Amino acid sequence: MKIVPVVLEGKHVRLEPLTLDHAPDLYEAGNDDEVWQFLSLPKPDSLVEMQAFIQGALGQQLAGFRVPFAIIDKASGKAIGSTSYLDIQPQNKGVEIGWTWLGKAYWRSPINTECKYLLLSHAFEDQGAIRVQLKTDSRNWRSQNAIERIGAKKEGVLRKHVIYPSGYIRDSVYFSIIDPEWPLVKERLEARLAAPELAGKE
Repeated sequence: MKIVPVVLEGKHVRLEPLTLDHAPDLYEAGNDDEVWQFLSLPKPDSLVEMQAFIQGALGQQLAGFRVPFAIIDKASGKAIGSTSYLDIQPQNKGVEIGWTWLGKAYWRSPINTECKYLLLSHAFEDQGAIRVQLKTDSRNWRSQNAIERIGAKKEGVLRKHVIYPSGYIRDSVYFSIIDPEWPLVKERLEARLAAPELAGKE
């Protein structure tokens, strides 16, 4: 397993390696406090801060910890959010999908469903992963419900796991999908993408 920057393309969305060129679109898409409510970094309040956010992600990529993507809405051609592979463990054939955020205008659309489909397909089918994990803030019921709906299994809660800049101490809820489960998860995702009224329930 070797997770490296790659372009992943679906019907609604294209995931492409994150660069500073995406900063103006991402600053526009992410200019809403609610988008950043459950993320462990504060909302970038200027284009310069968004550029710093991207540089931080690229620094983690150089360190081998993270592979960040820009989420491109194919209809508009604009970057509307970001997602990443992280906690990459080639020796254990495991990876996490996280640091996912979308502009609020794209919530309850097929975009997030297709992002998960593309990332999971690449991990399991192209990279030979045997485990993909996801985690979320224990307060973020919308995210937890979305993860459970695709068939990921809840593993437990890491208590007092992350300290936010505000001082809030977050509990993290962990989910995973393992390789024998992937065919059924894939089937569920494909069914949701074939029915927009289901794919938009995120």
